[in-house]
Amino acid sequence: MLEVLRDAGVNPTSQRVEIGYALFSSCAHLSAEEIMQRVNADYPVVSKATVYNTLGLFAGHALVREVIVEPGKVFYDPNVSPHHHFYYVDSGDLVDIPASSLQIGTLPDLPPETEVEKVEVVIRLRQRATH
Repeated sequence: MLEVLRDAGVNPTSQRVEIGYALFSSCAHLSAEEIMQRVNADYPVVSKATVYNTLGLFAGHALVREVIVEPGKVFYDPNVSPHHHFYYVDSGDLVDIPASSLQIGTLPDLPPETEVEKVEVVIRLRQRATH
């Protein structure tokens, strides 16, 4: 973890290393709260502010992707390669969709002096109602 952080230009403090292990060891989509629970499972060592600041730092250095599935619900994805997501509203699970599985036709005309940075799709799913 030390080398991963250093290679990305992030100073590997002990708290950042702990947060990195919690996030990257499971290769799961985790919220900041879930990461904080994992880091502080044995005894509290990392504050909420440190977790949020570190996740913002990791995202800024392209170590993770922030995936916003609804207002106030953000997941941190250690898979930074191009891909999309299914979000299961009922369970709160987030699952990768390979980029090649989704074809996007045309985009709308862009405002002047702008360009597309990337396109990310989150497909929200819920259980069908049974009658």
